[in-house]
Amino acid sequence: MKKTLVGAGLSFVLLCSPFQQSFAAETTGELRQVDTVAHRGAAGYAPENTLAAFDKAVEMKSDYIEIDVQQSKDGELVIIHDTTVDRTTDGSGKVGDLTFEQLRTLDAGSWMGKQFAGEKLPTFDEILDRYHGKTGILIEIKAPELYPGIEERVAAELKERNLDLPQNEKIIIQSFNFESMKKMNKLLPKVPIGVLTASKDNTSLQKLQEFAEYADYFNPHYSIVTEELVDNVHTLGMKISSWTVRSQKTADFLLNMDVDAIITDYPDYVDPRK
Repeated sequence: MKKTLVGAGLSFVLLCSPFQQSFAAETTGELRQVDTVAHRGAAGYAPENTLAAFDKAVEMKSDYIEIDVQQSKDGELVIIHDTTVDRTTDGSGKVGDLTFEQLRTLDAGSWMGKQFAGEKLPTFDEILDRYHGKTGILIEIKAPELYPGIEERVAAELKERNLDLPQNEKIIIQSFNFESMKKMNKLLPKVPIGVLTASKDNTSLQKLQEFAEYADYFNPHYSIVTEELVDNVHTLGMKISSWTVRSQKTADFLLNMDVDAIITDYPDYVDPRK
C-alpha cells in the first residue's frame, strides 16, 4: 500500500483507513476516531517496557502497546528504550555490551516503586507470544545502527509466528532510522512501516513524498504537528501517529488535529473510558 495510495484524496484515505478502529467519546455527540498507543506500555502507571506496564496497557484497553527493541551482546532481542541500562535498571553499561543472562538479572522495576521490584527486561518473543491477539503491537527498532542484522532478526521472529502477513495493521514497525525502515519494508513488504521524527525538516511535502514510497505511517513529535501536516500526510495515503503525550492538554491538542493515533504514557488521557 506504500505506493498505491500516494496521491489519493484525503476523503478517500479517511474512508478507507483501517487504522481508525477505536472510538473515543466526543462532547459534540459525534464519534471521534483515534487509536490509543500505550507508550512503552502504560508507562505513566508502571515501569516502562516491562510486563507490568504492558499488562496495565491491556487492562486499560489500549489499541496498541509500543515497545523498543534492542539486542544483547549475544544476539537476544530485548525490550528496553535507552541504549544503556543505567536509567531504568539497577545495573550499568550499554545494552549491546551485556549478555542476555546479564541483562535478565537486572531489576527493571524498583526505580518506580517497591511494588514493581523484580520486574525483568522482557524479550521480543515473549512480548509477541504474550500480547498478540490481545492488543496491537507497535515495534520500534531502537538504534539499529548499533546492531547489524537486527532487522533480519526481528523479521524472523514475526515470520515464525505468521505475523508478517496482514493482521488488520495490528503489527507495525517504526524507527527514527529511515534506512532501517526501507530495509524492513523489503524484508516484510506486507507489514506497515512507520517513520519517526522530531524535526520540521522532515515535514516538507518533498520529504513526505519520499517517506510515502516505503512507509505507511508518519509519526512526528506533537510539537511539530499542524493541520497542514496532517492533511498532507493523509493526502499522500499515510497515517499519522504522534508522540509522546504526558498531559491532557497535549492529548486534546492532538485530538483536535485529527491524528490517527496518539502515543501516550497515559492511555486514559486519550479515552476517558479507559
